[in-house]
Amino acid sequence: MKAAVLLASLTSIFASSALLAQPSTKVLFIGNSFTYAAGSAVHFYRAGTVTDLNDEGVGGVPALFKSFADQAGLAYDVSLETRGGAGLDFHLAEKSGVIGSRAWDTVVMHGYSTLDADKPRDPEKLIATSKEMAEFLRTKNAGVAIYLMATWSRADQTYPKDGAWAGQPIETMAYDIRAAYDSAAAAAAAKAVIPVGEAWIRAIDAGVADPNPYDGVEAGKLDLWTYDHYHGSTYGYYLEALVIFGTLTGRDPRSLGDTECSAFELGLSRAQAGALQQVAYDELARTGLKPNPRVTEARARQERCASH
Repeated sequence: MKAAVLLASLTSIFASSALLAQPSTKVLFIGNSFTYAAGSAVHFYRAGTVTDLNDEGVGGVPALFKSFADQAGLAYDVSLETRGGAGLDFHLAEKSGVIGSRAWDTVVMHGYSTLDADKPRDPEKLIATSKEMAEFLRTKNAGVAIYLMATWSRADQTYPKDGAWAGQPIETMAYDIRAAYDSAAAAAAAKAVIPVGEAWIRAIDAGVADPNPYDGVEAGKLDLWTYDHYHGSTYGYYLEALVIFGTLTGRDPRSLGDTECSAFELGLSRAQAGALQQVAYDELARTGLKPNPRVTEARARQERCASH
């Protein structure tokens, strides 16, 4: 028994040493409350593992991504620059000095959740500001890999009568958002669009998540939205981070396993973690991002997750 414990400890030490020896990929997340995970336990989660360029103590989805990467033995130096209710126009006007303080290897960014706060459903501002931000980032590193994240359908914009997508199926907003991001990605010469909104719809179609929080959440299904039916819940942000992880690393999200540390720390059951990992994989495979065939990873031991 003692020999087994010693072997496990040495394996953990060697794995940590190998991770530290790798050159880290410098990744920046630019976004708003959909990145800093407003309304959920993810907001300040593991804030000490990432660099918040605004010094607001945010962990958010970037910290979840960092946790996944660490568990997979991948070296990422993760930073974030976020502002609630903002689109890329705000970050360009007010935060270009902060964003331009380093030459980033990879950038994940998104705009306002209805495409334009003043003109919902109009993609023109997103397209223009994505191109402008990409050009700015390339002045610091011409080879930066830029990813645009297509966000999810807002229940509060779909089910109430005054919503911008009122009366339409819940998937319509996600598909409209994705179409806008495809145009923005073309203008910005981005590497890929991260299909977060479509992964949410896949979770609903697969029976993993409930489609309408306004009429109650069906037993056995997850509510991907938080209490305002606008922002994500912990489940929603966990799915967001899985899709980002699979896109940026090329790893199969299922390789994290249903005993994955962050799911345990955030209160997800093994069944919930496994179901969301499967949804993320299926959506990445459908959209052609093709994560590697499932690899067998050393699964996390939950008793040590809190000190991981």
